[in-house]
Amino acid sequence: MTKSLIVILGATGVGKTELALRVAEHYGCPILNCDSRQVFRGIPIGTAAPTVEEQARVKHYFVATRELEEDYNAGQYERDALALMDDLFRTHDVLVMSGGSMLYADAVCNGLDDLPPVPEHIRADVQRKYEQGGLEWLQSEVQRLDPHYWCEVDQQNPARLAHCVELCLTTGKAYSSLLTKKANSQSQSRPFHIIKMELERPRAELYDRINRRVLQMIDNGLVEEAKTVYPKRHLNSLQTVGYREMFAYFDGEYDLKRAIELIQQNTRHYAKRQMTWFRRDTNIHRLNANDDYEKNIRFIDHLLHAHSLQKD
Repeated sequence: MTKSLIVILGATGVGKTELALRVAEHYGCPILNCDSRQVFRGIPIGTAAPTVEEQARVKHYFVATRELEEDYNAGQYERDALALMDDLFRTHDVLVMSGGSMLYADAVCNGLDDLPPVPEHIRADVQRKYEQGGLEWLQSEVQRLDPHYWCEVDQQNPARLAHCVELCLTTGKAYSSLLTKKANSQSQSRPFHIIKMELERPRAELYDRINRRVLQMIDNGLVEEAKTVYPKRHLNSLQTVGYREMFAYFDGEYDLKRAIELIQQNTRHYAKRQMTWFRRDTNIHRLNANDDYEKNIRFIDHLLHAHSLQKD
């Protein structure tokens, strides 16, 4: 039987976790997490990482496996995930990958190009201009140099914005064009079949779920969790929605009510960028989150069966 990877994608808060659990239980296989923040230890609430109970239902990989101080990126994830899958496919015909990090999923499905080194004078020049113009300068440069990446990137993360500007200036090309190999031959070169699914909901419904989930995070202890990592707030792993707003609250920039409102707002903005990114992928099959799990699993079964017949 052809080995197959089922990739379950979707905007934050759409309901990927439970669908991935149901699909993995159906096929009797583990789940490979492809969320760039859930890989870090110590921040399970703010990243909505799979709970202890959910991980007891199905074996998960790439959840809380890295320290906050580690510099982990899509290229490293690609290498680690492919090596793990090579091992797991020895005992499983199907594997499930699930998460909302677009670049991590693309790295495994399509591969990443080797990025050139950034000359020191370019790095120093970008740093100098960032210090002079602040985050607004970085944001305007990314919008100008790479509108495609601007739609995906965490627009409040100076490290990622600066890296984009550096690579654009180094190569004379859009950073996003360097990140993923878009040729179909690349994904076909993987030694397994890939089925990509995007779980969707009506936008108003998704945004309501996001708003309520943020409130649930607060009830679950997000404020306390953020306080434990506040001394490490400079780390790249913590430059993300939920923690930035909490750190600013701790610094007295606004009260807790405003921090919660900003987390909700910025999470909705991130979800919108995710949906824009997924919409550009013509190889993604869409699933309705309001359909019952059995119906969605039958559809995945159909796609696997159709591919098997095609190979025969």
